Amino acid sequence: MNGYHSPDEGDTETGKEETAGGKQQRPSKESASRTKAADGAENAVAAAAGGGTPRDRLASNSRTRQRIDTLKKNRPPFPWFGMDIGGTLVKLVYFEPKDITAEEEQEEVENLKSIRKYLTSNVAYGSTGIRDVHLELKDLTLCGRKGNLHFIRFPTQDMPAFIQMGRDKHFSSLHTTLCATGGGAYKFEPDFREMADLQLLKLDELDCLIKGVLYIDSVKFNGHSECYYFENPTDPVQCQKKPYNLENPYPLLLVNIGSGVSILAVYSKDNYKRVTGTSLGGGTFLGLCCLLTGCSTFEEALEMATRGESTTVDKLVRDIYGGDYERFGLPGWAVASSFGNMMCKEKRESICKEDLARATLVTITNNIGSITRMCALNENIDRVVFVGNFLRINTLSMKLLAYAMDYWSKGQLKALFLEHEGYFGSVGALLELLNPT
Repeated sequence: MNGYHSPDEGDTETGKEETAGGKQQRPSKESASRTKAADGAENAVAAAAGGGTPRDRLASNSRTRQRIDTLKKNRPPFPWFGMDIGGTLVKLVYFEPKDITAEEEQEEVENLKSIRKYLTSNVAYGSTGIRDVHLELKDLTLCGRKGNLHFIRFPTQDMPAFIQMGRDKHFSSLHTTLCATGGGAYKFEPDFREMADLQLLKLDELDCLIKGVLYIDSVKFNGHSECYYFENPTDPVQCQKKPYNLENPYPLLLVNIGSGVSILAVYSKDNYKRVTGTSLGGGTFLGLCCLLTGCSTFEEALEMATRGESTTVDKLVRDIYGGDYERFGLPGWAVASSFGNMMCKEKRESICKEDLARATLVTITNNIGSITRMCALNENIDRVVFVGNFLRINTLSMKLLAYAMDYWSKGQLKALFLEHEGYFGSVGALLELLNPT
């Protein structure tokens, strides 16, 4: 049954009234006449007020109750999760209901209470799990229930510990469906089944990505715009982050930067294609930084990059021409060869680890920007939305992409970004749990 069930909703009203003696008494003709007259007067007043007759209102209320009952029967049991198991990070969204009735709370099993308390009362789980409190969506209505949506991430290498936690908390006893997307949904499926007695509902990651992007943008970010862009991205003083209205977004180019990169041309919510991609993504940046600098985390690599100078590592156009290459409009500051200065022993000895981290970041970002621009030209699309966890706390890359899109397209391309960066796949998985296609 894919974890769906139809909970008992209690006895419904029959609409029948009994007398004290247990039998209905037949009204007299006079009584019936008075009742009919009163009903007629009440109906006339209600109609004059524009509210319809009581009979109409009863029918309307009945239809509303039927819709609510249908919604309840089609709703999956709590807890509601969506999971995106990527090559580097696992992204998890959890819906915390805030409208639990006293009756529901009394019937709620201890396992469910324990899971909700554990997830919502902590901001860190172990040494590597993080709840991104600043991204929490509050007072959201999903499938007729009101609550908050929480965003949690942890390294994919810690997936065995997560599965063990699910086993320890007897997650399988809750009879819920665990919707998962990303390559890890396939890779770890046997572990979920054998270690925790859990069945995964595997979903296509690109379908989930697009569904999640469109949904989060439609509900807004706690009253604020989800989408934004950078004005004057290379000017430290004039640079401003500004909201962007993504209404009627089609067509758009969606660039998902995770461990690798996928570029999608989206023409409607149901019509998209994967144009191309590149293996040089966030995983490449972190892997190379670990090798070149000895760092061990994404945060550490980015911190080093912010303090470094890539021009000591890269060979620029001006290093070759002594200035601009005017014939083809190449400015002297443009990178001619990434890491090109490292063939010289003296320059290798003069650079620091921070320079290497910065050059690695610039190399990966420039490559993504170049491929994206070519795809936009080929598809005749002028709006580009960048998402993915490579952009998390990575303002450097976002500003580089914003400037590159604008500069090399002569103002024709606009780089757009989203607040929830890498969580859209997991949101799409959650939506599939609640509205299975």
